[in-house]
Amino acid sequence: MDIVFERRGDGPPLLLMHGIGHRWQAWEPVIDLLAEERDVIAVDLPGFGASPPLSPGMPYDLDSVVTVLGEFTDKLGLDRPHVAGNSLGGLFALEAADRGLARSVTALSPAGFFTPMELRYAAAVLRASRLGAALPAPMVRRLARSPRRRNLMFGMIYGHPDLIDVETLLADAAALRGAVGFSPTLRAGRGITFNGALRDVPATIAWGTRDRLLRTGQAVRAQQNLPHVKFVWLPDCGHVPMADDPKLVAKVLLDGSSAV
Repeated sequence: MDIVFERRGDGPPLLLMHGIGHRWQAWEPVIDLLAEERDVIAVDLPGFGASPPLSPGMPYDLDSVVTVLGEFTDKLGLDRPHVAGNSLGGLFALEAADRGLARSVTALSPAGFFTPMELRYAAAVLRASRLGAALPAPMVRRLARSPRRRNLMFGMIYGHPDLIDVETLLADAAALRGAVGFSPTLRAGRGITFNGALRDVPATIAWGTRDRLLRTGQAVRAQQNLPHVKFVWLPDCGHVPMADDPKLVAKVLLDGSSAV
């Protein structure tokens, strides 16, 4: 399938994957910092952003998406690129690395370490966010101009929504509203956990201390399950940390992809 992507920079290839309902532009705050040292490829996952959905009948599960991403990197001529992802994209990145498809992996608040109750909570928050995104754009723009209301609308996802301009937030809302992969991904995600060992690939997991979607208890569980993996706290960052502290996030991604 024709994955939509943004490519910048020069150096070792680094593939970036966003979370559920988002788009490649989630990485915009850090792409140019990364592109100084990496060949950065930020993708719209299948059924999100401008990428087409998966073929009819194809489930939005780990096997399907990781297979599609493997075909995409093969098409670009990339031999085991470094991979990184946030949230759902972090889970895909971890899975790809565990299958030997990556030279290194860096995951920011990855999915896959939740309990059933935590997953139900996250799914409810995401569905509520999508309902909010369905409000008319002029209304969202008016609400987002107020820092307090902006925080209420987007604070479950970003640690500091006030650092993101209104037009970007409106575009994010439109992407969430129009994501045809959203509901099938939530359905396919029931019961999914990351069970890989990551024994043969350099791996880093980073977690925002202000993450209100996949809360920090899941970060502790990830450390317990993968004690040999490098772990980094992202102080004062939310679930999507790239805009909260671009320099810190870029450093974590560069360090993580410098291991080999």
